[in-house]
Amino acid sequence: MARKKKEYHFKNSIEVEEYVDGRFGARGKERLEKKKATPEQMKKQNQLNRAKNCRRRIKNNFEEGDYYLTLTFKKELRPSGMEDAKEIWTKVQRKLRDAYKKQNEKFKWIISIEKGKRGAIHFHLILNRIENGDKLIRKIWPYGGIYMRFLYEEGGYKDLADYITKPLEEGEGSYYSHSRNLPIPEPKIKRVKSKWREPKPYKGYYIDKNSYEEGINPVTGYPYRHYEMIRINRRT
Repeated sequence: MARKKKEYHFKNSIEVEEYVDGRFGARGKERLEKKKATPEQMKKQNQLNRAKNCRRRIKNNFEEGDYYLTLTFKKELRPSGMEDAKEIWTKVQRKLRDAYKKQNEKFKWIISIEKGKRGAIHFHLILNRIENGDKLIRKIWPYGGIYMRFLYEEGGYKDLADYITKPLEEGEGSYYSHSRNLPIPEPKIKRVKSKWREPKPYKGYYIDKNSYEEGINPVTGYPYRHYEMIRINRRT
C-alpha cells in the first residue's frame, strides 16, 4: 500500500499524519465510494483544522510557564457587544506590545473572546512570559478579574486548543485570533510503501495512545491515521 506520511517536528514531540495516496490506491483494502463532502462534514473538518493549527502554534512558539489568562469584566464595565470587546482588546494589545518592546522581548499572543448565553463577555489569552508580567498585566487590565495560570506541556495542549477554538453554540458568540509571529513548522513528507501495520515509535519516543486516531475518510474512501510521538527525555 502506497501512502503519504507527514511529520510535524516539535521540541518534545512529533505529530504524524498518514493517509493512502489516492493515485495508487490501497492494495488488499476495498475502497469505499468517494463522496462529495457535505456542509456538515466541511464545517467539522474546518473546526478540526482550526484547533489543530492552534495546538501546533502553541507547541512551536510557547513554553511551559508562559501565561494562560482568563480576563473578566466588572458588570458596569462590560463591553456592549463583540465589536466593543474587540476594540478593548486592540487598546490592551497596544499597551502590551509597548511593554514587551521596552524589555526587548517578542510579543506573542493567542486570544479567544467569548460571549456566553447570558451576555457576559470574557477573554482567554495566551502570552509569552516576561519579567514582572503579573504586575504588568494587572496594571494594563483595569476592567475586572484576572485569573492567571501557566502553560504545561502534558497532553500536547490539545484540550486547551480545542477549548479556545471551540465552535459557536446557539445563543453564544466567540472571536479567535493570534499574532502573526507564530509559525507552524513545515511538515516532512515521506512516501511509504509497506503494509498498514501498527506504527512503532522512533528511538527515544513513545506513542501517546490518547492521540491515536484511525478510520476511513468519508470523502476519499481511503484509510487514515493520526498519532503523536512524545520524547521520553524531554528538552526544557
